[in-house]
Amino acid sequence: MKKYAFYPGCAPKGAAIESYISAKAVMDKLGIDYTEPASFSCCGAGNVEEVKPSVALGINARNLAIAEKEGRDIITICSTCYLELKKAKKQLEENERLKEEINEILSETGLRYEGKVEVKLLHQVILDEYEEKISSMVTNKLENLKVYPFYGCHTIRPRDIIGYDDPENPSSLERLIKLLGATPVSGVRRILCCGFHASFSASEIAMKLTGLNLKEAHDMDADCVITPCPLCHLNMDANQKKALNAIKTQFIMPVLHVQQLIGLAIGLTPEEVALQKNVIPALYIV
Repeated sequence: MKKYAFYPGCAPKGAAIESYISAKAVMDKLGIDYTEPASFSCCGAGNVEEVKPSVALGINARNLAIAEKEGRDIITICSTCYLELKKAKKQLEENERLKEEINEILSETGLRYEGKVEVKLLHQVILDEYEEKISSMVTNKLENLKVYPFYGCHTIRPRDIIGYDDPENPSSLERLIKLLGATPVSGVRRILCCGFHASFSASEIAMKLTGLNLKEAHDMDADCVITPCPLCHLNMDANQKKALNAIKTQFIMPVLHVQQLIGLAIGLTPEEVALQKNVIPALYIV
């Protein structure tokens, strides 16, 4: 099995702490070989890039170089971090002169990036490397659970940077849900935007998008939603009431991080996957 440097991202260490807790619990349970370098920094979440693209590239090249120095690939639980790291990797792969310029700067900190690091989301690592193991570890088959998979933009797009799943008709989350014994209910909105990155500039539109996504899951009789993106999770979980107000309806729809569902299926307790920290009550689904 590969070795990984765990890059949680800012949101899972703060506003979405349950994402971080559950990810570590699942990785420990599966025996994933990972470290968590303290020297990793924020990826910039696309905001730094809007102001100074060279700085955004530099900080993500540094993060890649830190993992490379450890001889590890990067595993992350944030789709936006995933995109930013993969974007930097692609830029450096396609422009040797730019890579050398970045490396000249990195040399001041004793780092160098050669391009040997892969970047993956946690659920991708599990499907690619631990599918057989996790299948044998499922002790709590979620047979009566209908699960709506919500991908999030940065998990599947842009195609030329992400390249893991079909952005128009992805299937990795459905495959994972089936592996855990539950039933996927896949709607057309599962690949659409939740509006998180427009929340400050166009809050009303963002909340309507989130509300419509949740309503589709509800209308399809889903018991819960799962997402690999902690920012999508914040919109659908913490902002659920506001989002449903925006489309003039109300119901309760539990929203889980992908790793929370995985943890429950492989025998971790609700407390071990920090289900009690979700804003919308979710304990009753298990």
